[in-house]
Amino acid sequence: MGRVTVRRPVLRLGPDGQERRRPDALAAEEPLEIRVDGKPLSVTMRTPGNDVELAHGFLLTEGVIGSSEDLLAARYCDSLDDQGRNTYNVLDVTLAPGVQPPDTSLERNFYTTSSCGVCGKASLDAVRLKSRFTPATDAVRVHYRTIITLPDALREAQQVFSSTGGLHGAALFTADGELIVAREDVGRHNAVDKVLGRCLLDGRIPAVGTVLMVSGRASFELVQKAVMAGVPMMTAVSAPSSLAVELAAEAGMTLVGFLRGETMNVYAHSERIDR
Repeated sequence: MGRVTVRRPVLRLGPDGQERRRPDALAAEEPLEIRVDGKPLSVTMRTPGNDVELAHGFLLTEGVIGSSEDLLAARYCDSLDDQGRNTYNVLDVTLAPGVQPPDTSLERNFYTTSSCGVCGKASLDAVRLKSRFTPATDAVRVHYRTIITLPDALREAQQVFSSTGGLHGAALFTADGELIVAREDVGRHNAVDKVLGRCLLDGRIPAVGTVLMVSGRASFELVQKAVMAGVPMMTAVSAPSSLAVELAAEAGMTLVGFLRGETMNVYAHSERIDR
């Protein structure tokens, strides 16, 4: 398995001509190719680790699977370095009998980078996936005081961020603020996929009565992933996009942005927040 961090030499420059050379910890970034029944489906740039969770979460949020029983196996294959060692950068998953394989037609390009989960989508219609779970009927309510604790709780759960400063974080909490699972990755959408994949493996999908917290902005693709997993509330420390707000409002999901200190902006379905 690839390393989560890599050490590289760095020249640190300061005021008055100060120079210092020292090793620096960087967040590792390597490609992961996801195959389904031996056929290439997606390549994403990710931080190595929790790849099986990542594959489960990706297939869940793309509407391919709805439970862990929809996949029979996941194994690393066909990825050797120049010394014949497995790089663990190709993961092949096997669908259960009767599960429809994903559509890999030209209308949908599954190549993703570490910064964008929908850059390859051909059109807006292609990304408005129909979820088998809906947050609209979730009656959960979360207290304002609980919500404002989530950014610090996520940061405390990010074990690698403190040493690199280069990883996005995502975490799922109960309505009382109890941490369910947290993951880090160079790609914000990968961090969310790892969280939701872990929940799928643990039988927690649909994610009823939960809050998804992300360390960056609330983009359309992250809101879509949350909707696809049945998450009723999503919070972010930065801004949402217009399409993210539109999708959250349509899907019945509470969306909070600019969650900093004791303030927040509620962009959709504020009725779930107790004040």
